[in-house]
Amino acid sequence: MGKVCLEATDLCKRYIVDGYSNNVLQNINLKIEEGEFVSIMGPSGSGKSTLLYTISGMDDMTAGRVIFDGEDLSKMNEKQLTKLRLIKMGFIFQQMYMMKKLCILDNIVLPGYQAKLRSRDEVNRTAEALMRRLGIIETAEREITEVSGGQLQRACLARALINSPKVLFADEPTGALNSKASMEVLQELVKANQTGTTVLMVTHSEKVAASSDRILYLVDGDIRGELLLGKMGTAEGSAGGSEENKKEVTDGREEVVQRERKLRKWLEEMGW
Repeated sequence: MGKVCLEATDLCKRYIVDGYSNNVLQNINLKIEEGEFVSIMGPSGSGKSTLLYTISGMDDMTAGRVIFDGEDLSKMNEKQLTKLRLIKMGFIFQQMYMMKKLCILDNIVLPGYQAKLRSRDEVNRTAEALMRRLGIIETAEREITEVSGGQLQRACLARALINSPKVLFADEPTGALNSKASMEVLQELVKANQTGTTVLMVTHSEKVAASSDRILYLVDGDIRGELLLGKMGTAEGSAGGSEENKKEVTDGREEVVQRERKLRKWLEEMGW
């Protein structure tokens, strides 16, 4: 068992609207280990996004506690939570929130400047390296309206990674993208995880979730099931090349098919 970087104990979230109490999360208990890639699935309205926001300190909890990297979020004030999220957490959403008056590069470096952990030159170099790795370096000076949805979401991912967060929280990161762009963003999430970033993601997509190490199934604010898939293989594919490379490509595709099949069967058992 690896080191636990995020733990929720008896976590509850309740909203009261017009005198009516809505228990969105009910006694959630979960542990996320460093280096894991965990997906949260479940029907609409099951509390998936609320769980993500509550365990990251973006939303208040009604009861229970959340320990993130050894710190109890319930004992932190808003200023402390804001600093923690800036330095140790990264966020990527379905809606690609970026500042309209800034170009792509300026949006990416902004959290790095705000954190004040490194010089601006170091932040700039990190941003350039991330953009090259994500295949969007040519968009650096463009406005956010001048790039495709897939490019913009990869820019959001670069921004989320600029401070080397311990945990990347992703809420339906491929939900607004076409299938090609979705797979490109997913591949980059997997690469970020392979380089040490813990990923906790909400998704409705079976194809996306199949790349996770572990899937949690949420119903009515309660974790009803868990599926362990383990780490994806390392076969990355190659155009042409040796027979060994071609075999790796074939093995990699077969692994994806098997993981998707296993996940689909489990989801059917869970009532998906």
